[in-house]
Amino acid sequence: MQTIFVMVKCELGKAYEVADSAVAVEQVSEVYSTSGQYDLLMKCYLDEKTDIGHFVTSEIQTLPGVKDTFTLITFKAFS
Repeated sequence: MQTIFVMVKCELGKAYEVADSAVAVEQVSEVYSTSGQYDLLMKCYLDEKTDIGHFVTSEIQTLPGVKDTFTLITFKAFS
C-alpha cells in the first residue's frame, strides 16, 4: 500500500462540493479543508501497482470544481 497526499485548489465556492465528491472515491481516506494556497488536502491509499499519475489525473483532477492539484508522495510513516 502506498500513501499519497493531494492538495487541491478548487473553483471559487466549490470546496465543499469537491470534498463531498472526493470522499466517494474509494482510495480517498480523508479530506481536510485547509488555509493557504490550496483549499483541500486529501489522504489517499493506493495499491502498490496503481500508477499515481494516472490515479490523480483520472480520479481527482476530473472531480467537478477541481482547478489545480499538487501531489506529495510519501516514503515512510513514523509512529
